[in-house]
Amino acid sequence: MNNLPATDSRLVDNIVHFARALRKAGLRVGTSQVKGAISAVAAAGFTRRDDFYYALRATLVSRPEHLEVFHQIFQMFWRDPEFLERMVRSMLPMMQTMAQKEKQPKPAQKRAAEAMWEGASGQETPRERDQIEIDTKLSWSGNEVLRNRDFEQMSVVEQAEAAKLIRTLNLPVDPLATRRFRPAQSGRQPDARAMLRRSLRKGGEIDRMSLKTPIYRPPNLVAICDISGSMSSYARMMMHFLHALTWAPASGWGRVHGFTFGTRLTNVTRALALKDVDLALEAVGRDVPDWQGGTRIGEALYRFNRDWSRRVLGQGAVVLLITDGLERGETELLKTEAARLARSCRRLIWLNPLLRFEGFAPQAAGIRALLPIVDSFFACHSLDSLADLGRSFATGGSKRHYETMLGSI
Repeated sequence: MNNLPATDSRLVDNIVHFARALRKAGLRVGTSQVKGAISAVAAAGFTRRDDFYYALRATLVSRPEHLEVFHQIFQMFWRDPEFLERMVRSMLPMMQTMAQKEKQPKPAQKRAAEAMWEGASGQETPRERDQIEIDTKLSWSGNEVLRNRDFEQMSVVEQAEAAKLIRTLNLPVDPLATRRFRPAQSGRQPDARAMLRRSLRKGGEIDRMSLKTPIYRPPNLVAICDISGSMSSYARMMMHFLHALTWAPASGWGRVHGFTFGTRLTNVTRALALKDVDLALEAVGRDVPDWQGGTRIGEALYRFNRDWSRRVLGQGAVVLLITDGLERGETELLKTEAARLARSCRRLIWLNPLLRFEGFAPQAAGIRALLPIVDSFFACHSLDSLADLGRSFATGGSKRHYETMLGSI
């Protein structure tokens, strides 16, 4: 099993310990994958850090949403021996005190740090243990703190709890009146066809007034979600949200169609139709080849308008465009295709996690291109923001904020 040089005698033990840290962070790493990682390192050698990094990543990571967690744990683990103390002090929020002013951790660093902390039992000092037990939230409940926390800064446990709470949220919608009618006992609209048909049996005499009322049906919901590197944490939670809307009996929606895009457009509607949420998200991970890749919003909307708009946007569908608006391609294409999409649907609603920042202004070219086209836009960075979306969805949303943003262009 071990074909590594004698000078790297401890490398196998370190790889095994590294795999344990990945497992604690939520990655599914089995014994066969660890054996494959050791063999890959033996074949690739240990002379270049990049070769070592990609050899471990290719053998230990099986799902695209785990790439960022792997990257953070790798950066922390294969560093100097004192990395653990510094990372715990700088990143675990329960260990931060009033005197410490550390920078905000990068995405997935908190998950990685907590996994590494669990794997370092026996090395903590009593003082560090006392710091962990400090309650910096005072009288706030854990549920309230979780609802306000950014998805990008949640740990593995917090993300699992947030996914459960997302299933309690709802996105109410009013049914749409169709062109078809049904008989009614009361109302203001007479049914002339029914009265004339009945009068034929009575010599042309109309004995009473017949009434009718429109038949209502639930509208369809189409979500187009950005899964690029800057949106990966939010996209993962939005997949939970869409799955909940798909299977919620009282959601009020017809069919829920899901699409993801990074460098290409992928239809994940069938994956979200699986009733078990874990199986559904696993199927989404298999179907999506460009998770945490680049962003080409204009090209993705072009492909959606060309290949899917006529199939899923009929009969007054509502579209949720979930992206931060950081376009890498041509903004003219983005503007053209977004305008075409807005004309094809009943409402085009933009969900942007960048609205979590106070004083947000439309500076990026992609944001300035999209803003005049969409009907309204909301934040989607936390549980509270999704709850606000549900409360204000039926009334058109944050109109005041929307008009302020339009005025700044």
